[in-house]
Amino acid sequence: MAIIRNEALHKQVATAMRQSIGNGEWPPGSQLPTETDLAQTYGVSRPTIRLAVAALRTEGLLDVKQGRGTFVRTAALGPATAIERTVTQSGSRYETPSDDWWTGVEEPTVFRTHTDAVTAPLLAMDEGELMISVDRLIADPASGTRALHRLLLPMEHIDGTPLADTPDVSPAKAYAILTTAGHDLTWREQVTAKVPTPEERQVLKLSEADLLLVVYRVTMDRANGQPLILETVRLGAETTALAYTIDAQEPTPKRTSDAKGARL
Repeated sequence: MAIIRNEALHKQVATAMRQSIGNGEWPPGSQLPTETDLAQTYGVSRPTIRLAVAALRTEGLLDVKQGRGTFVRTAALGPATAIERTVTQSGSRYETPSDDWWTGVEEPTVFRTHTDAVTAPLLAMDEGELMISVDRLIADPASGTRALHRLLLPMEHIDGTPLADTPDVSPAKAYAILTTAGHDLTWREQVTAKVPTPEERQVLKLSEADLLLVVYRVTMDRANGQPLILETVRLGAETTALAYTIDAQEPTPKRTSDAKGARL
């Protein structure tokens, strides 16, 4: 490594290591050489190597695992999985790009629950309303990316439909059942992020620095905008991207006021 005057030595080492990661010499998930080997490679001291590693760790390129060594983070080169958040309809049949995730990593958990401060506003309901919850751990068969999926079915909306007796269905199947019940469906989503709990980190196999993406999808009746069911998906933000197709909509007419302040 050629030494550049007037620039901190550990920054020069960090630049060289960053290039090695970028060109694939150290691919995502691989373990870096030891401090001693790196010091010999770059012709610097071990403390300088530690400073360079710390800088790259701050950038999110490296993970230091106690007792194991230093590893290139899997997200160093960007998300490994892009999930298309679209729904395709053919008659009463629906398909989503993640249908093949539903092969079942484990059996779903079905239980009764109630709307709370988060779910009640999304469903336009009061808190404490009865729902059926179906929790699943699902996975992308191609990349192995894991996600926690929850399907929330308000009893007042599914009563009299097969969902009341057999709630353990995929989202696409739930959409089909609602359509058969006479609903013309549309969807609205919102995405947020949070720090995962230790249990979420373990189940989803997230790194120590990974955040959690939380996606809320509300299935609604197009005619009256009534929310019918709610899905939540939790997955790692490092290795997963959400992709959306956005269609232009007609502008909503603006309300105006007359001279007396009446709404027109």
